[in-house]
Amino acid sequence: MKQNARIILLLASVCMASGAYSQNKVPLTFPDAYQQMNVNSHVLKQVNFEIREKEADKKAAFGLRAPKVFVSATAVQMADPLTLDLTPVRDAITPLYETLGKYGNFSGVPNPDPATSGVMPTLPDNVSTKVIRGKLLEGEAAINAAEWDKMIQEKQFASVNANVVWPLYTGGKIDAANKAAQINAEEAGLKEKQKEGELLSELATRYYGLVLAEQACKVRSQVADAMKKHLFDSQKLSEQGQIAKVEFLHAQVANSDAERELKKANREVSIVERALLNTLAVEDTTEIMAASKLFILKNIENEEFFINLALQNNPMLQQVDSKRELAATGVKYEKSNYKPTVALTGTYTMADHDLSPYVPQWMVGVGLNWSLFEGNARNKKLQAARFKEDQVMEAGLKAEEDIKTIIRKLHQQLGMQVEQLEELDKTLEFAQTYVDSRNKAFHEGLSTSTELVDANLLLAKVKIERLQALYNYDVTLATLLQVCGSPEMFLQYQASAQVITESF
Repeated sequence: MKQNARIILLLASVCMASGAYSQNKVPLTFPDAYQQMNVNSHVLKQVNFEIREKEADKKAAFGLRAPKVFVSATAVQMADPLTLDLTPVRDAITPLYETLGKYGNFSGVPNPDPATSGVMPTLPDNVSTKVIRGKLLEGEAAINAAEWDKMIQEKQFASVNANVVWPLYTGGKIDAANKAAQINAEEAGLKEKQKEGELLSELATRYYGLVLAEQACKVRSQVADAMKKHLFDSQKLSEQGQIAKVEFLHAQVANSDAERELKKANREVSIVERALLNTLAVEDTTEIMAASKLFILKNIENEEFFINLALQNNPMLQQVDSKRELAATGVKYEKSNYKPTVALTGTYTMADHDLSPYVPQWMVGVGLNWSLFEGNARNKKLQAARFKEDQVMEAGLKAEEDIKTIIRKLHQQLGMQVEQLEELDKTLEFAQTYVDSRNKAFHEGLSTSTELVDANLLLAKVKIERLQALYNYDVTLATLLQVCGSPEMFLQYQASAQVITESF
């Protein structure tokens, strides 16, 4: 919390720099710039939203295991209503009823009268015949009066149904979909790690580019001060007749050149500062000053250390592993197409209009769908998935070799910058001595203005080359740690007790 409060105060002070305190640039250390970038970066915010998207997709894939409940509505218009014509049945039984009702003879009809049924259990034959014939004639009349062309379904009807579908077995499709969603979510996290490394490399390039520009500006300022002093001395010596007027004119030209180079250096500072503000996602009206110094480490771990670090942490390699796992999941998905799909289904009619009364209100069942032949398409898709798996495998091997090569190259470049700095240290000592001797000789009339100016320019050149070597070292180190997938180690190296800083 204390660290966050310090960052907030720093941001407030940075913003104030654009107002009443625009003349005073706010110092900003590299660790503070790193934290500010992580808070404000639009790139990281974009990746964070992608992570949320993939997490939502992962939860959605898990929902494939649950039953689906939905409402459907149907309105149907048919050319003709559905009817069932039973007149052949009527025509077949009517003659039977008619004949028996007129000419049939019957006996043994139970006596319906309780008072006499004990004495006479059955009715006499004539009475039985009369009773049965009457019943048959009543039946014939009922048959003739009945509706034998039955309406089954009106030609216009509608219904609203509640439906449920619950997959019981899909041959592995749902498992594959969930696995793929999980891999995509993990890969989004690896992309965030990759972007963090890229941003650290960008921040190091622009932050230490600002340090380099500010230090180079100081060197140009030193040269400009030296040329002003030289112009003053030349004027005095020229007025006293100790040097030729051409020497004084040369001093004027050198002074003008030094002022021009100083203005150019100031412009470079402003340009690099704007680029750094862009990385920090800070308004262009703010003004900052790099408080951290260029640094170098004389001793650093060997190549194998960084190679092993990259093999474990490099987000690109880890993404290749995710792609390999995703390709294997794709093979499993294509294999599932050879297996059946079993699901529990159910339908309940909530409301209807003119729907046939013969349709049940609810239905529950289990369905199976098993595709037996698809024109060899499944086999080819399975082959394509396996080829994809082999492709990712080869890409991973190539990426691993490329990263090893890059690390060896960057590690060699770090060593080269250290060697250059050691040689430039010797050159700087010689150049400083050379300037002192030429300055002394000029005042004694033993050296020309040109020689003194050249000595000062040579000293400035060596100083800037030393700054450039330090800058190249810092940027290369940041790039190396980005490739290793451990950008946070840059801050550890910067704060190391073995670090050697440089400034003028």
